[in-house]
Amino acid sequence: MDDGTSGRASREPATRVLDAGALRALAHPLRVQIYDILSQYGPQTSSSLAALTGESSGATSYHLRALARQDLIREVPGRGTARERWWERPIGGVELSAPEAARTPAGRAAMQVVMTETLNRRHQQLMAWVATAMDTEPEQWREGSIISSGTARLTAAQLADLTRRIQTIIDETVDTYRDQQGEDVRPVTIRSDVFPLPPEGA
Repeated sequence: MDDGTSGRASREPATRVLDAGALRALAHPLRVQIYDILSQYGPQTSSSLAALTGESSGATSYHLRALARQDLIREVPGRGTARERWWERPIGGVELSAPEAARTPAGRAAMQVVMTETLNRRHQQLMAWVATAMDTEPEQWREGSIISSGTARLTAAQLADLTRRIQTIIDETVDTYRDQQGEDVRPVTIRSDVFPLPPEGA
C-alpha cells in the first residue's frame, strides 16, 4: 500500500520487509487502523487517535506501545510531554510478502489480516468520498479526483512494465510532496490496483 503497507517493494531505499514478529504485532484491526492513520495524517497522540477511532485513549496507548516494540512506529523526537507523547510512522515503504513469514500458516494468516483490514479501510474511505463528494466537496477537489478502471489484454511482461510505470509516478509524487504544508493542502490517497483476472472459464 502506498504509504503504509504493500504487497510489493517500493523503489524507496527505506523499504522494510516485515518479519514474522512485526506482522503478528500489526495483525490486529485497531493496530492496522492506527498504523494507517499515522501513514495518511502524520503524527498523532493516543488521545487524538482515540477521537479518530472511537476507542479509549487507554486502548490506543496500549496498541501504540505494541507497534513501537516492533519499530513499526516511533516517538516523535522533541515533541510532546511526559503525559502526552506523539507518535509517527517512519518514512518508507513496507513489504508484507516476507519469505520468513510466508513459510508458516500463522505468518500467512497475519499477512492476510493486515492486507484485508487495510484494504477494507481504504474501501470505506473511497465509498465515503463517493457518497458525499457531490454534496460537500468544493469543485476543484472533485475535478482533480479520479475513479477509473479499464481492462486490457496483456502478457506477464507487459503487466510488469505497466506496474513499474505506475509505481514510478506514485513514488515521485510521494517523494516530492510527502511533507508539503499549507492552507490548501490535504492528505490525498493514491491507490493503484493492477492484477490479472482469472482465465476465461475459470
